[in-house]
Amino acid sequence: MSDPNTPESHLHALFREEWESHLKADPFFASVIGDRRYNDRLPEATEEAFARQADDLRRFLGRLEKIERAALSEADRLNYDIFRRLKTDALRELEFPVYRMPLDRLESYHTFFADLTSLVSFDEVEDYEAYLSRLAGFSMYSDGKIEMMREGLRSGWTQPRRALEGMEKSMDSFLVDDPRKSVFQAPLEDFPESVNGAARSRLQEEVMRVVGESVIPAYRRLLTFFEEEYLPGCRTDIGASGLPDGRQFYEHRVRMNVSFDTSPEEVHAIGLKEVDRIREEMEALRKQVDFPGDHAAFGDFLRTDPRFYAESPDQLMKEVAFVLKRMDGELPGLFGRLPRLPYGIKPIPDYQAPHTTTAYYRGGSGDGTRAGCYYVNTYDLKSRPLYEIEALSLHEAVPGHHLQIALQQELSDLPEFRRFEGFTAFVEGWGLYAERLGLEVGFYTDPYSDYGRLTYEMWRACRLVVDTGMHAFGWTRQQAVDFMVEHTALTELNVRNEVDRYITWPGQALAYKMGELKIRELRARAEKALGGDFDVRAFHDVVLRDGAVPLDVLEGKIETWLEAGR
Repeated sequence: MSDPNTPESHLHALFREEWESHLKADPFFASVIGDRRYNDRLPEATEEAFARQADDLRRFLGRLEKIERAALSEADRLNYDIFRRLKTDALRELEFPVYRMPLDRLESYHTFFADLTSLVSFDEVEDYEAYLSRLAGFSMYSDGKIEMMREGLRSGWTQPRRALEGMEKSMDSFLVDDPRKSVFQAPLEDFPESVNGAARSRLQEEVMRVVGESVIPAYRRLLTFFEEEYLPGCRTDIGASGLPDGRQFYEHRVRMNVSFDTSPEEVHAIGLKEVDRIREEMEALRKQVDFPGDHAAFGDFLRTDPRFYAESPDQLMKEVAFVLKRMDGELPGLFGRLPRLPYGIKPIPDYQAPHTTTAYYRGGSGDGTRAGCYYVNTYDLKSRPLYEIEALSLHEAVPGHHLQIALQQELSDLPEFRRFEGFTAFVEGWGLYAERLGLEVGFYTDPYSDYGRLTYEMWRACRLVVDTGMHAFGWTRQQAVDFMVEHTALTELNVRNEVDRYITWPGQALAYKMGELKIRELRARAEKALGGDFDVRAFHDVVLRDGAVPLDVLEGKIETWLEAGR
């Protein structure tokens, strides 16, 4: 029996208590990772609830400081350090009251609630009863969000008006005249055998009643508030500098998303340097295909020539599936350890597609009962060029997000917060690094597809420039759009959606390129140090074996590995 009074025991007791506190405060998160205990609950949407969360984090961090770090094992010193960084960042997010801005183009609460049915399992009557409870609670939850947005209007914490324009369409899409046409009836379409006929009839009747009497009216109130009160009252500037303590907030966001100390000025300079480097590679490919015009003309050609675009959503999805099936067969040559959890491919829901990104990934459940999923945007096919499919798919699924996140969730020897939380620079840096891995296993043989890879890399380099430009240096939205159009082959719809994303998520877009640069730097260091003994499978396994860690921690891991190799 272990001694309950050792530093290690105190540390892991702290981890368990904070984890339970986290799940209770955010039952949606609990459901997504596969913990069903809170499937009947919604988060409390009040100022007081977020103040309690901040107080809890201060208390947990205070307890952490009392634990003697030097007395811990090497593994627990790493757990200690990562916990402190994650929870310090989370506390700062609450101290800058970003919770007063729950609407944006990517993770708005009103669309996430609709998506939630695809993120939980429906196996027993109890699962449907829990769903009913959540549907019944949505009205109070949404009204609470509205009150917090009103406080945001009073305190100056709102999203820029320009980045929210058009979002009323996503709200309106939920206002159906018949609850049977609602997206919330999706779990009723395929009952499991364990739910008998009488229970099915009762549940169908109850769900439709609650959707009609409570959920749809809540969306109607949200739409009215958004159109009449919120959007007209949102700030007209676009930069984080326009928020209260905006400069300090953006500097925090830069550090949080890059995961080491740096400044907006340093990131901006790195971005400009990367843009110049990648531009040279793009120019070489343009000459390879003998295109007669300049860079801008080539971009227009790629955006408009029909040969580069699917004629139907099915064709686009088939292209994605083919690329990933090929990559599945190449993974054993790149990794010594592969995840057990499978992944699927789905189109982004219609109510979200017009205003969101080209694609995204959602991880599977921690208990292995729900696969990971790569969501592809099939809206406006003329904005979804086929020459981007290889780079996009390798990033979002394998060897990118699915492989990395599924492996992390399967690290059963780590504390729960290490399995299901992490650092954006590692996660997105790995995704961008994974795009480039296609070069090593036979992808990008078509020069247009390779140009697509380069334009995706250029896109992430441009993010360093335009994100810092808008939030630290006073750039206008149009300046950011023009810079992206000039330097990438992204379609203009994608560029506009992307720029609005950077406006609403200050600093997040910096993670991709900064993380990828660090991973590539570490690989080059390893190749030089080990020479002919370098094994890419071993390198990748070392990078991934501790989950998503800060980039400086990753650097220390690789240095330790290289010392052992030497």
